[in-house]
Amino acid sequence: MMNRILGRTPVLAFAGAVALALALALGGCTGPRGLISTVGPNFVPADAAPAQQWHAPRPHGANPEKLREWWAQFKDPALDALIDSAQKNGATIAQAAARIEQARATLVAAGAASLPTLEATAAANRAAFTFGGPTAIRQQVQLGLQSSWEIDLFGGRAREREAAASQLASSSASWHDARVSLAAEVANAYLNYRQCEMQVRLTESDSRSRGETARLVELLGNAGLQAPADAALARGSAAEARSALARQRAQCELSIKGLVALSAMDEPALRNLLGQADRAARLPHPARFEINALPAQVLAQRPDVAAAERDVAAASARIGVQEAQHYPSLSLSGNVVPTRISIGDGPALNVRTWSIGPSMTLPLFNGGRIAANVEAARAQYAAAETVYRARVRQAVREVEEALVRLSSAEERFNDVQTSAAGYRAALQAVQERQRSGLSSLVELEEVRRSALSAEFAQLALEQERVSAWIALYRAIGGGWEGAAAASDGARASRTSSNQLSSASKETR
Repeated sequence: MMNRILGRTPVLAFAGAVALALALALGGCTGPRGLISTVGPNFVPADAAPAQQWHAPRPHGANPEKLREWWAQFKDPALDALIDSAQKNGATIAQAAARIEQARATLVAAGAASLPTLEATAAANRAAFTFGGPTAIRQQVQLGLQSSWEIDLFGGRAREREAAASQLASSSASWHDARVSLAAEVANAYLNYRQCEMQVRLTESDSRSRGETARLVELLGNAGLQAPADAALARGSAAEARSALARQRAQCELSIKGLVALSAMDEPALRNLLGQADRAARLPHPARFEINALPAQVLAQRPDVAAAERDVAAASARIGVQEAQHYPSLSLSGNVVPTRISIGDGPALNVRTWSIGPSMTLPLFNGGRIAANVEAARAQYAAAETVYRARVRQAVREVEEALVRLSSAEERFNDVQTSAAGYRAALQAVQERQRSGLSSLVELEEVRRSALSAEFAQLALEQERVSAWIALYRAIGGGWEGAAAASDGARASRTSSNQLSSASKETR
């Protein structure tokens, strides 16, 4: 009985030590702190000092809108379908989702580094030996457990967890930034195609008008009622219009190819979607909204700014990771190894060995490697902070530029409409006078060019106004919300992983 108790004593002692180590580790994991202290700087958000107010005119008479998925407020099913397909198949979004998975795995690994490790070992061997007599066979079997735990005395492991958590938040925000950027890119490409369609319609109308003028002038010329030069001018004008129409149609075909590449949709399905009568050849109408918040509040909505700020936090934590290398490290390790040995036909011998105890290492000389690593981490922090400040300045610039573009388009809109209407009326009057022989063909062509130019200018301004709204949506982050973006990013990364796993199984 006593032998059994003594035989179990090493195992019980080792199990008790492991339990104590786990309790200490779990207690130390309640916060980012070392057992004695936490070295390295605590992160303080950088003061990027954005402007205290907007210096560009802001839109008026608009209703505040929730812009989390701003493209849905265009109420254009074709645009919704294109953006949905692009976001499901976009390479940039898939890469961003993969970075979320990578950051999450790094965070798990950083947390696991603060916990004890427990490993099982097994070994068996058979040997033969002789001392001038008969050969003896020795058999040995070992089964053991060994454990080790690095106690986080000065918070180096805690800083690793802090850096990994910040990097995960940065990756989640970057996923949403990729999503908003892709939506804006698709929206602009779709807008360009719709504008191209409308330009084709204007060019077709102009080409028909010039063709009809050329036909009538040719008839009058054959009857001797019109000068040959006028007939030649009319033919040249008609040919010019046909050439412009062919060029514009080709431009629309190129726009479709671009949409196919962005959305990853099949071209026949895309053409069918674009060609539906209720949406064809018209520009989408954005939902208006106001910017009532101060620049600092608006910039807080931008996922790229949030990602840059989290990168600074991660760089700050890595300084502590490197500084912890200056200090002693304490490890607790132990093992228990029961061994059974038998020689020949003799009785088996059971041996139980165990050990447990701490070990401490103190860096004495490393040639300046640790100090160099600390300086490198500080340099990376300074670089990350510079990037963050530059990102804030760029964000302010993008919002201001979008506001200026929008204000300019709104200010010019009425004048451009009046100009186009005036030239249309002038063209109709000159056409009637020309049919009556009271106006020359040269005058008609001059007025026609001016009218067509005014029509194109009005269409371009309408496109510029919608594009400015898209730029403003993008500049303020598309209604991004940090917590929602993080959960969306997590879901996206899981979806991406499932898709990759399914693809791997199909390949196998």
